[in-house]
Amino acid sequence: MQWTQDEYLITDDRASVQVDFLYQLLSTTYWSHKRPLDVIETMVDNSLCFSLYHDGDQIGFARAITDSITLSWLADIVIESKYQGKGLGKWLMECILEHPSVKGTQIVLQTLDAQGLYQKFGFSTSDALMSTSVDYLRD
Repeated sequence: MQWTQDEYLITDDRASVQVDFLYQLLSTTYWSHKRPLDVIETMVDNSLCFSLYHDGDQIGFARAITDSITLSWLADIVIESKYQGKGLGKWLMECILEHPSVKGTQIVLQTLDAQGLYQKFGFSTSDALMSTSVDYLRD
């Protein structure tokens, strides 16, 4: 699927993900700055990916892990800093939530700093979320 808005494009075409760009972009985040390139390549291969482009250059990314009927996990929602504050994150979320593989599922995500954005889309906080650790993320 593809969505367009002015000079911006969002696509769920996994083959269009610019993995080297994504590796660099995720290295600037608090949650994935330690992910090796091979991990990012594998996560792209195994996720429903949403790539955001401006005039042909990738500027953002998000992904969903979903069974397409009961549960979706959203992750790695990120936009290059110089494009933030333009409503693109909101638009990206709207496209994700309307995607046939995500729409109608219970959607979960994890964030330390963007609760306000996600609450606008119906997300609420929960004390029930539990998680394991990942070896390559340990200090």
